[in-house]
Amino acid sequence: MFSSEEREALYKIMYTRRDVRTFRSDPIPDEIVIRLLEAAHHAPSVGFMQPWNFILVKSDEIKERLAWAADKERRALAIHYEGERQDQFLNLKIEGLKQAPLTVCITCDPTRGGSHVLGRNSIPETDMMSVACAIQNLWLAACAEGLAAGWVSFYKKNDIRDILAIPPHIDPLALISIGYTDHYPAQPILETAKWEKRRALDGLIYREAWGQRGN
Repeated sequence: MFSSEEREALYKIMYTRRDVRTFRSDPIPDEIVIRLLEAAHHAPSVGFMQPWNFILVKSDEIKERLAWAADKERRALAIHYEGERQDQFLNLKIEGLKQAPLTVCITCDPTRGGSHVLGRNSIPETDMMSVACAIQNLWLAACAEGLAAGWVSFYKKNDIRDILAIPPHIDPLALISIGYTDHYPAQPILETAKWEKRRALDGLIYREAWGQRGN
């Protein structure tokens, strides 16, 4: 179906993609933004429910408010850590929300498709899982376009609902800042900061049942 070069390019994008926190202010051409959103919109979704929406934020005023919401939660979460770990956490950057020319809020509508969506009846969380696939598609497409993306994942949902006028039943699942960068890291930021390291794949694989190793 695909040439070896195309296959290798896909894997290269997967392994190169990083969570980035520093951006240049250069605008992103509209046609590239549309390509990113088309990639996200072509993600798989359980029951083909397509529960996502995309709020595009370019206003400096709104980005400042989003950064305030993220920083407020970051400082609140810092109490869960002590000493060096707390310093590491507080050093995590949220300035990308203000620097990047575009931030996309990706939402999840748990009512999309009605009360009886194939698959969601059994596992309600499949709507959020589907949105996560859209987020991954957007992120990989951004990398392929030479763009950096940063996922801000700590904020109170109601703060984001208030800032972006999101209805109460809609979940703002992700704030993704997107732009060009001069600092694309070779390793994940949290790995470089010694926060965590990538686990060995062998230790995450079981055979036939939980806990069973072997071939």
